[in-house]
Amino acid sequence: MREQKTQTSPVLMKLAVAASGVLAIAAGGLFYYVSVNKPQNHDEELIKIEVGAKACNPMNLTLPSGNHSFEIHNLSDRPVEWEILDGVMVVEERENIIPRMKAILRAQLMPGDYQITCGLLSNPRGSLTVTPSEHSANANAAKPETRAFIGILSEYKVFLIMQANSMLRAADTLQKAISQGDLETARLGYVQARAAYNRTEMIASRFADLSAKIDPAAAYLENREQDKAFTGFPRIEYGLWDQNSTAGLDNFAKQLIDDLNGLKDRLKSVKLTPDLVLRHASSFLQQQADGPILNGTDSYAGLDATEFAAQAESIEKIFKLFEPLSINPAGAQTAALKAALNEYSTEIAAVSAGNTSVDYKNIDPDTRRKLADKATKLAETIDHLSAALGLNE
Repeated sequence: MREQKTQTSPVLMKLAVAASGVLAIAAGGLFYYVSVNKPQNHDEELIKIEVGAKACNPMNLTLPSGNHSFEIHNLSDRPVEWEILDGVMVVEERENIIPRMKAILRAQLMPGDYQITCGLLSNPRGSLTVTPSEHSANANAAKPETRAFIGILSEYKVFLIMQANSMLRAADTLQKAISQGDLETARLGYVQARAAYNRTEMIASRFADLSAKIDPAAAYLENREQDKAFTGFPRIEYGLWDQNSTAGLDNFAKQLIDDLNGLKDRLKSVKLTPDLVLRHASSFLQQQADGPILNGTDSYAGLDATEFAAQAESIEKIFKLFEPLSINPAGAQTAALKAALNEYSTEIAAVSAGNTSVDYKNIDPDTRRKLADKATKLAETIDHLSAALGLNE
């Protein structure tokens, strides 16, 4: 039976729509708060960091080496990321902390002089001095023999370099299509180059200087899309999808090729250790769960599901390399990781429903939350395997 139509007051309709919008925003804010503020250990001491519009409070920290938990409060009116940097290398980071919210970052720090970022990429950096302690002495003494991992690490580096070659070939296609004004071919080249970059991103994103040129989010720049530091993949994505044009992108595409060549050189020379690879894999997945998976990362093209799938391929490569060496000393943890990886990959496929070009902006919050939970579970199983192999200290 067809429903009987009733007339509704335009004023009431507007109020209903407004109310539903408020509820959606409130629900999203609540879920964000819960997702990035996981229950802490009863005796966990939190180090409070306040990130304002122009600086952090405090700007300078001195801590003993060991495990530390930072509670980062965003007091500005923009989303922020907070990073601990060792030169150009990102040690740990927490991204996409929305205004007036907080997030917890846990880091194992060894002695050294570090920098901390404070909101916008153009803001001054603070300092973090980590002094020697009993923890660092014990950690150095407990490091496992790494000769058994040499083959694994060499093969993973080959994988990274092969992906770098793929991204450069696709970036060349992208640049040529842009110069010819061929929008569709340029979009295809972008997607291929971006996917290859995503397969290296777990390591590539640790090069803070290159990452700021290859993958700068407009939200972290003072003038957003109009900022002169808005370059690399996001700038080209903005032109191809938001502006539906190749106009003005040629120089950005050429610069991207130069920066990707620089990234390839870094990937060739980066020193990989088994603990670093597993720690970065876990940390990267948790960052994805806390930010991009919940809120989206491709602001213009909406191809997030494709990016998550490429990142998962990199995690799968690591697992397959470690599995023959980990199966005997850590059989249960290896099996758990394999199962969690399968669950995460299956969930990504379900999100896209076989359509790799699905617009992530149309994916509902419950589906995003479910995918984020799978990513968190996978990160935790990587930590458990690392501990079982004696790589955590």
